[in-house]
Amino acid sequence: MVEPGSSSVPSLGSFADVLDLPLVHAGKVRELYAYDRPDGSGDALLMVATDRISAFDFVLDSLVPDKGAVLTQLSQWWFAQLGDIVDNHVLSTDVPEPVRGRAVVCERLEMVPVECVARGYLTGSGWLEYQRSRSVCGVPLPEGLVDGSRLPEPIFTPATKAAFGEHDENVDFETMAASTGLALAERLRDLTLAVYARAEEVARGRGLVLADTKLEFGRRPDGTIVLADEVLTPDSSRYWDAATWEPGGRLDAFDKQFIRNWLLHDSGWDRASGEAPPPIPPGVVADTRERYLQAYARLTGTEFAPA
Repeated sequence: MVEPGSSSVPSLGSFADVLDLPLVHAGKVRELYAYDRPDGSGDALLMVATDRISAFDFVLDSLVPDKGAVLTQLSQWWFAQLGDIVDNHVLSTDVPEPVRGRAVVCERLEMVPVECVARGYLTGSGWLEYQRSRSVCGVPLPEGLVDGSRLPEPIFTPATKAAFGEHDENVDFETMAASTGLALAERLRDLTLAVYARAEEVARGRGLVLADTKLEFGRRPDGTIVLADEVLTPDSSRYWDAATWEPGGRLDAFDKQFIRNWLLHDSGWDRASGEAPPPIPPGVVADTRERYLQAYARLTGTEFAPA
């Protein structure tokens, strides 16, 4: 087992005080700083993945050691698997020492304000919606499905990208197209499903079920669509153990669903209260970290090593 390698991470998980750079944006997990392109040709961004973790639109008070580095390095591995499908935003992994291994230099893009979600299995908010309407985001599904069921074919279920602290909202394809334009909506749908198809096959070959994933895309000035942010990490995807996967029963997660389950079932927190969740106990933090490391090792075939 790899020992935590995040002793240099600030106590609040932010790197704003240790990087002498203008902070452009701070999200739930990532921070963006103004940066120069490696070749000196213009402006870029330094994207730093912190060890913060979010659940139910709250940033929790607990950090998960090495999480930001795992997300960054696993995204890099996946970008290499997807290069023939879509370009990505990474310009360089040569970054300042305080964020080595957990940051990349990336392009400035016009981000599309839509979460592009592909689902191959029914769970989460999709399962809740299915119980009400036998559909997910306007896509009709057959009777008799249960939590964890494999869908007849993967579906595209977009969501509006909400401001920090607000809830993303699942929408149907027509609503998305009304916002982005039909041509862009169709292109994003096709790319999302193509990425999912490749990743689902890869994950299955490594003993993992990729239930669903959330992607973000941006556009270059010439209109080229680019895969951005993170990709196919345990923060943005649901991974289950294929050996124990049981629709309607056991769904052993290698992602932050472990944290969600603790909050919902063991913490005493009332999600409907509007109050912030409690701090995560050290044991739950350690188990969450171990699941992230296992996902990394299973997918890449190598043990995670802090940079």
